[in-house]
Amino acid sequence: MWPKLIANARKGGLDVIQTYVFWNVHEPVQGQYNFEGRYDLVKFIREIQAQGLYVSLRIGPFIEAEWKYGGFPFWLHDVPNITFRTDNEPFKEGLYYPQGGPIIISQVENEYQMVEPAFGSGGPRYVRWAAEMAVGLQTGVPWMMCKQNDAPDPIINTCNGLICGETFVGPNSPSKPALWTENWTTRYPIYGNDTKLRSTEDIAFAVALFIARKKGSFVSYYMYHGGTNFGRFASSYVTTSYYDGAPLDEYGKELHAAVNLSSEPLLFGTYSNFSLGQEQEAHIFETELKCVAFLLAPKSISILSECRTVVFETAKVNAQYGSRTAKVVESLNDIHTWKAFKEPIPEDISKAVYTGNQLFEHLSMTKDETDYLWYIVSYEYRPSDDGQLVLLNAESRAHVLHAFVNTEYVGCVHGSHDGPGNIILNTNISLKEGQNTISLLSVMVGSPDSGAHMERRSFGIRKVSIQQGQQPLHLLNNELWGYQVGLYGEGKRIYTQEESSSVEWTEINSLTYHPLTWYKTTFAAPVGNDAVALNLTSMGKGEVWVNGESIGRYWVSFKAPSGQPSQSLYHIPQHFLKPTDNLLVLVEEIGGNPLEITVNTVSITTVCGSVNELSSPALHTQGKDPEVRLRCQRGKHISAIEFASYGNPAGDCTTFSTGSCHAALSESVVKQACIGKRGCSIPVSPARFGGDP
Repeated sequence: MWPKLIANARKGGLDVIQTYVFWNVHEPVQGQYNFEGRYDLVKFIREIQAQGLYVSLRIGPFIEAEWKYGGFPFWLHDVPNITFRTDNEPFKEGLYYPQGGPIIISQVENEYQMVEPAFGSGGPRYVRWAAEMAVGLQTGVPWMMCKQNDAPDPIINTCNGLICGETFVGPNSPSKPALWTENWTTRYPIYGNDTKLRSTEDIAFAVALFIARKKGSFVSYYMYHGGTNFGRFASSYVTTSYYDGAPLDEYGKELHAAVNLSSEPLLFGTYSNFSLGQEQEAHIFETELKCVAFLLAPKSISILSECRTVVFETAKVNAQYGSRTAKVVESLNDIHTWKAFKEPIPEDISKAVYTGNQLFEHLSMTKDETDYLWYIVSYEYRPSDDGQLVLLNAESRAHVLHAFVNTEYVGCVHGSHDGPGNIILNTNISLKEGQNTISLLSVMVGSPDSGAHMERRSFGIRKVSIQQGQQPLHLLNNELWGYQVGLYGEGKRIYTQEESSSVEWTEINSLTYHPLTWYKTTFAAPVGNDAVALNLTSMGKGEVWVNGESIGRYWVSFKAPSGQPSQSLYHIPQHFLKPTDNLLVLVEEIGGNPLEITVNTVSITTVCGSVNELSSPALHTQGKDPEVRLRCQRGKHISAIEFASYGNPAGDCTTFSTGSCHAALSESVVKQACIGKRGCSIPVSPARFGGDP
């Protein structure tokens, strides 16, 4: 995917690709390094260079990025007396600009100022150490720190946020430029929340404002292309799909071209600003030969080349909007092709790998190599004469808690991203006389990615008690507990082709759809180059693998306020697939119907655009009429025109309707210009549409 994504970014007018270095990806085990396959950082950077772009490299060691543990490898957690991010061999591939490579700037640390006070005097010392360490690498390119107002020289302090043209305090030295390292194009999605999108006009306004008011010289769209947090890399409660609403199109091309056209006065000119009246202002950058003006109104910014000609207006972005459609290419509804395996519920403490008369912390047991930790305890029940109910109470700081009594499922509770962090399960249970086994499954939905003292965070079950009628509360914390790290099926790797046969799979039936069940089937890869995805709307919560590769956690049962899942489509990269017999395996925690899973292709099926006669034409067509430009994905063409109106149409791309003024020839003109073509452009001209309607 890399060459295509980079090419699309270049077509959108970008000249720098910003990327992270994930420590826990490249050194998952201390001393064992991984730069292979999709983790080949050098190959990625070389591809960027091959396409004529530069690189902004965010090294860390802490990156956050809604990535588990903020990029730290978990093995750091077990280093004695370690404190993360406090006072406590560069690349040899010739990747930096002075070495002939594309990297023009690097970042050390990320948003440390937000947690720095928690470390007392160690905080400033760590900032100085990180700066000295970075500069000492002698890469020959500048270094920056995001959201670090006191970044020591020569480190550049930068801004992250939605509106850095308003919130950025500015460089802490006259010798430093104004850089915006994260211009949030949307907000990252979390389970239980709806997706929040940001309009192209708002993004364009924010960029122009930053350049005008803060003399900005670098803006990074965060994200320009989203993606997938495969496996278990997403941080706490973050969905597998990451920044799905990111604007990978050419909406910013004209803005970028307008800025580049005036790069000389922006970089070397004298700056001045003055008021043009209420809520209107002008910002001027001028040399002896060149001039550019930014005219700021409350909701729009106009860029004037040579301080005369309007070359871009943020309120009139000539953007193409696309409607994405998931087309079902295969329904996996043949019951005979599915097999099921019931995850064994551990109930014999004597077989537990670990035991102790206490409740152990979750991550210290799992080492973050699995989301799951079993807590098993025995309870002797003597029925009382009053026949009152027995209440099980369990408190946990993990994200999900499942409870089983004598291997029977009795309940579940979960938290949320913005919740208090403590979850409580209260449920009535039935016990048999004598010994009973209580098996509690503690589940993490990602590791933390931010905040002070992450190494001190504790998760897992804190308190378990039994209330039997009116008898005194029986606290089980100090009873003998057994522990099983991970699920049995995980340990056996039954999601792989090689190990799938190591357990006995059974036919699916109506009794199969129970909590903690594994399912498997096979499917054929769709023909063509469209993106492939699984629709898991019928499932609950779990993880899914294709040909042994985890395509991530799913949690479609956790509905957003709209009543819809935060994510229902799960991307399968083309290189994960074979032409036929692709092995699909899921582990379902709470119950779902695999027979309703579908294999889909995902593509842009509808595109639309709008422009008016007052809009600025594209820079390469100055002096001509503004025009609407439409373009399909590679390999597709425009097959139908659903709406066209030259006049005063109302609505937006999903709700367009004709207004009081409409040219009767609108649809026929657009059809003639566009049908059968991959792309087309239609000038806004009365003559083109038979006169002014």
